[in-house]
Amino acid sequence: MLGSLPAPDATLVLEPGVPVDVPLTLGVLQRGHADPTVQSRPDGVWLCYRVPGSGDPVTVLVRPAPSALVPGPVPVLAWGPGARAAVADAHRLLGLDDDWSAFDALLAPRSAGVSGPAVLPHAVAQARRANPGLRLPATGRMVDQLLTVVLEQKVTHDQARSGWRWLVRGFGEAAPAPAPPGMLLPPTAHAVRRIPSWAWHAGWVQPAQSRAMLRVAERASALERLAGLPAGVAAQMLTAVPGVGVWTAAETVQRTHGATDTVAVGDYHLAHQVGEALTGRRTDDAGMLRLLEPWAGHRQRVVRLIGLSGVRFSRFGPRLAPADHRRR
Repeated sequence: MLGSLPAPDATLVLEPGVPVDVPLTLGVLQRGHADPTVQSRPDGVWLCYRVPGSGDPVTVLVRPAPSALVPGPVPVLAWGPGARAAVADAHRLLGLDDDWSAFDALLAPRSAGVSGPAVLPHAVAQARRANPGLRLPATGRMVDQLLTVVLEQKVTHDQARSGWRWLVRGFGEAAPAPAPPGMLLPPTAHAVRRIPSWAWHAGWVQPAQSRAMLRVAERASALERLAGLPAGVAAQMLTAVPGVGVWTAAETVQRTHGATDTVAVGDYHLAHQVGEALTGRRTDDAGMLRLLEPWAGHRQRVVRLIGLSGVRFSRFGPRLAPADHRRR
């Protein structure tokens, strides 16, 4: 027994040689505090999923390193039929295949006459110094991530989180013990295809979203193979699926591939936030891409650091009003 936990079916202690902030790194995979599939808790981050390829279910606990500021051991424990495969892929899950050294070198003070990209504002550069354990996770689970992102298309934060909880609680399955209470496996593609059309309304899922999710479920096997392609290629191929546009594709590969350079164009707020953080002025998608161009290869790193910078963004325009179909 490990405390109150049963012995895991597989375990691995990663020694990454770099700082790893486990909650910060894996936090982008959690869809709200009540996400049934990913939970950040005092003992670490719990994840319940099926291993790509085999479909074997697994419950994973990634314990934090002793410090998020300096290198240290990261224990990974797994239970269930997919345990061995999960721990074997833990380095990718934590973004340890991604080398930040080239980006960090760009942030170093430069001597006079040495060329380089534009200097990041102090608050953004300081966000990197304050969070050396930030990594970009790569789950490799294309369909799971697509389903979560499709639910976020053109809806409010609360609506997206509600839709994901409804989907998992209604059509997911029990996760291998000792998953914490309330945690479940995401629904399989087969389960998604079997959801009646009328049921989507009860889940506060818009018709365009449900159609896109069905298209994803119908192409699940082919889509999962995209995990083996470069992020840019995978994102481009994802847009061939009806209902999956460039924003959805980008948000997906950011998590499945740990994409360092894929920026979500078409986001409701992102361009404005990047513009304000880098220049003090709002901008549009084209302006955002121009501002990030000096950081080609690292643009998503810059976006993540802007989100951690503490910069306060102005609020303009009408709030997005959610359409509620549940009683129609």
